[in-house]
Amino acid sequence: MPIQLLTTIPRKAWLLLTAGPALFLLGIVSASIWMSVRGVPESQIPERVAALVPHILLGMLVGLSLLLTRFAPQVKAAWLLPEFSKAFLDVAVGLLAGALLAILYLYWLAPLLETLQRTVGDFVPPGAVLPAVSSSIVLFFIANVLLAPLVEETLYRGVALPLLATHLGTLGAVMLTCAFFGLLHWAGGFWYMLLTGVVAGGTFVGLYYWRGGVLAPFIAHLALNLIEFIYARQAHNQA
Repeated sequence: MPIQLLTTIPRKAWLLLTAGPALFLLGIVSASIWMSVRGVPESQIPERVAALVPHILLGMLVGLSLLLTRFAPQVKAAWLLPEFSKAFLDVAVGLLAGALLAILYLYWLAPLLETLQRTVGDFVPPGAVLPAVSSSIVLFFIANVLLAPLVEETLYRGVALPLLATHLGTLGAVMLTCAFFGLLHWAGGFWYMLLTGVVAGGTFVGLYYWRGGVLAPFIAHLALNLIEFIYARQAHNQA
């Protein structure tokens, strides 16, 4: 993507793309500083912060929701639902896509991810992708399963994608939104960001264009997060 094209993107589009990763980073840093000020031993801070991830995630999603109020016309346009028969098909397609993504991730991509973390390296420990599911379970369910698909699909696919397409064209908009959707998940490590941006982000974008709206990718995202949540919760209970 030529650098000259990136300079044509309006500031409000950059704000949409960068707000999520920035807010999550701000939450992590603020929690770390707060614990340090309270005298928590340095060796315990990472574990304590990890326990607060559901709270930080919820705060980020609330912040993104407030940001989306500045784009009310675009949000309204994104959520103009089709007639019942098409909406029903969109839901069915989204459920199937989300379930297939979850199976792909849990049984193939997650082991690949851990292998890459161990053999190539990463900035998070191998296997540390879903560390906060077992703590603050209700809050995590609300934030990650219910709110994240709604807010993220509205922002990245419903608002940012068509906005960027007017400046970069479809391919440029797809590449940039997938890249920043992956960056939103930076806490999972480099390989997790890459897989999230390419596999999940690419699937959601494909659903958006194929089905002509945000409903199908939203349902797919919801199904993916729900299945991952159930799987991780069961694994924790059996441990």
